[in-house]
Amino acid sequence: MQAGYTMGMQPDGRELLVVAVKGTFTIPKRSDNPVLAEVQKPLIEADTFTGEPGFSAPIYEVDYAPVKQRCDVLLIGSAYAPGGQAASRVEVSLRVGSAFKSFIVTGDRFWESGNVAISPGYSDQFTVKPITYDHAFGGLDNFHENEKKHSAFMQNPVGKGFHQQLSRSLVDGAPMPNTEELKRAVTMPNTIYRPMAFSPLGRGWEPRYKLAGTYDQDWIDNTFPFLPADFDDHYYQAAPEDQQIPYPQGGEGIFLQNLTPGGQISFQLPQVKMPVVFFRKDGGKEEQQGVIDTIVLEPDEGLFTMTWRVAIPLKRNIFEISQVLVGEKSKAWWRARELDKTYYPSLDHLIREKQAEAVEED
Repeated sequence: MQAGYTMGMQPDGRELLVVAVKGTFTIPKRSDNPVLAEVQKPLIEADTFTGEPGFSAPIYEVDYAPVKQRCDVLLIGSAYAPGGQAASRVEVSLRVGSAFKSFIVTGDRFWESGNVAISPGYSDQFTVKPITYDHAFGGLDNFHENEKKHSAFMQNPVGKGFHQQLSRSLVDGAPMPNTEELKRAVTMPNTIYRPMAFSPLGRGWEPRYKLAGTYDQDWIDNTFPFLPADFDDHYYQAAPEDQQIPYPQGGEGIFLQNLTPGGQISFQLPQVKMPVVFFRKDGGKEEQQGVIDTIVLEPDEGLFTMTWRVAIPLKRNIFEISQVLVGEKSKAWWRARELDKTYYPSLDHLIREKQAEAVEED
């Protein structure tokens, strides 16, 4: 697995040492259990997008959030028509533990604006259709020549299908979204619909940005560079609320429908303990158990990742921590550390180490 650390900060200004650990697992094809993938995905160090940052859908969010109060369940993938037979509408479903989400994915379609009314056009057929917020309801209505009549659908400003101005010349032939709720079809471009996708929400979208707090003149004068007093830790949750669950313990069931070529797939999350030990320069140590707070399913790649997190407040600065140990070690390893000796898992390891030292000396 991959492990890394960073500095975080609490709203009161106290610094944190944050440790994140990511494991990449294979999605089993039948009733097998997931196993660690041969190639492990790296920790994400910056938000990534489908296109230009800020103007396209988020795909991966940075793995170094200081804290998450719940576990984000995310999926980056595509809808597959059942049996590989082209269809105009496909229902996709995701279940992870207590979270369940299902919606409709359609083929490409366009608004039709006649002399009397606006109506949805017919959907093209598809066998595979990507699912991101780029293809969900939303977007910018910046088509009118008068800029004062421009507007944005702030729940998903990178989507498509939203039009506040209903002039025929502006709406007719404009693209519609490829996703919609099960029991609430998209039928008018100026109505509020819930954008449907499984991927992260943008940091500046509604309602997420409101959790970041108030950055006004009072904050500039009296609080900067610290977080505002009304900052809410739930801002760090990247998933929609219906894709957030209590921290998994391992063993929770996963169910995917029409998100793989095979149609349906189910398996269980692996059970992995993730102890993290912080060794202090003064000789003390502190052990905590990492919690799983991010699950990213990528069925198109046959993989999923789980991220564990631990954060401890620092008394002064990061230099009070001399070493961080992630994962379980044997009693022999701990004994060697107590004696300030080098630990070798086997005699073969010892011989190879000595041979390497001899080569370096030569």
